[in-house]
Amino acid sequence: MSQNDQFIAAQGGNLRVRVEGPQDAPALVFSNSLGTTLEMWDAQAARFSKDYRVVRYDTRGHGGSVVSEGAYSFDLLGGDVVAILDALQIEKAHFCGISMGGFTGLWLGLNAGARMRSIAVCNSAAKIGTPEAWNTRAAMVREKGKAAMQELADSSPSRWFTAAFTEAQPAVVQRAQSWIANVDPQGYAGCCDALAGADVRDQIARISVPTLIVAGSADPVTTVADGEFMQQRIPGATLVAVPASHLSNLEAPAAFDEALAQFLRA
Repeated sequence: MSQNDQFIAAQGGNLRVRVEGPQDAPALVFSNSLGTTLEMWDAQAARFSKDYRVVRYDTRGHGGSVVSEGAYSFDLLGGDVVAILDALQIEKAHFCGISMGGFTGLWLGLNAGARMRSIAVCNSAAKIGTPEAWNTRAAMVREKGKAAMQELADSSPSRWFTAAFTEAQPAVVQRAQSWIANVDPQGYAGCCDALAGADVRDQIARISVPTLIVAGSADPVTTVADGEFMQQRIPGATLVAVPASHLSNLEAPAAFDEALAQFLRA
């Protein structure tokens, strides 16, 4: 937690939000991946808050945000972003999300395009994984609670980072593991439920806001092919591959930041 944090009302409770940068600058919203918190964007906030009003938040069920009961949906998670924009009196914003946050970007492009200057959909896909896998994970986490979160933390490096990065940057990897270990099991399971029902493959051609797609060249979860699928269907979308696995903003921050900066400038 930081003294810069504020809590903004959304459906069923409050969302933890951090705002940095000039108040009159264009707004840039960052949305975290499943199992992480707004701290995953520390490096990007430091860079982009020079020129943008950077807004970060803990996705519902994560960090300091509300852990509402039951299954979540992207109507709920996307609606949370709109609630944040409304509370901060931001008419239009750039949006950058990774993995689950990237899917939130697709939802916003489809359902709240009038509020978006652009969307950056990073290490994500129009359909992530299978409903069966997400339902199995949600059931495991609900049954085993904190022990399941520790199991997920122990196995997360192989999903999130390349082996070379895990060996070279153990402190970064351990910090990321601490995020997922401390996520509320019910909140994590609720987001798994949202991902189980998330499939916009037949809808993304309707997205009309400028779209950047960032893929990790070594990402086993959401592949470059997933990025190419979106890029071929979203009109005018740009695809950039960076040398990283699934959490590319942490593994390849220079390449990630440059791709985002060039896109925002354009």
